[in-house]
Order: sequence, then C-alpha cells, then structure tokens
Amino acid sequence: MPRSSETVAALASALAKAQAELINPEKSLTATIRAGRPGEGERSFRYAPLSSGLDIVRKTLGQHEIATVQTTAIDQTAGMVNLTTTRIGRSVRSPRPPIPSAWAPR
Repeated sequence: MPRSSETVAALASALAKAQAELINPEKSLTATIRAGRPGEGERSFRYAPLSSGLDIVRKTLGQHEIATVQTTAIDQTAGMVNLTTTRIGRSVRSPRPPIPSAWAPR
C-alpha cells in the first residue's frame, strides 16, 4: 500500500478537486417491487442508471486528467492491481489481496 510521498500528495490534490465537482446523476428511471408478503402493496422507487453516474465520473476525472486502470492479471500473490494516474505520469499502484479460494465463484 502506498505511503506518503509527493506523488501521492499530488494525486490526492487532483482527486480532491475532481470530487468537489462531482454531482449526483438524475434519477430518471422507476422500478416497482412486488410485495413479499400477502397484504403488502407494491413499492416503487426512482433511481439513476449506472451509465449516468459513470458519464459524470468520466467527464470530471477527464477534466482533471486523472485515469484509473484496473489490470486483468490476477495471481495468488498480488491479486488485482489498481493503478490511478495523471497525464504527467504521477501514479499510485494499489494491489488488492487475492480472494480466498473459498470465496471464489463456482
């Protein structure tokens, strides 16, 4: 896990500026859930499509020239690796531990 450094500080600063600009996506869809028990009515709620949230995040991070890359290489020692980087090459590599085999999908 990365510790304190100029690279982390610069990246954290850019991320903080981007976070300040993030907005909530519009809840443009409605879902209805049937009652689970007799006598209960249906429940409806509004929600935003995932694509709307992703569009907002991509646009905001792009304006600050921040990218997140997730590798597809997974092994027993490193697990999955996230790489957050800026246009000028500042980056933070964050390995995620592998999932125990007992939790693996079957």
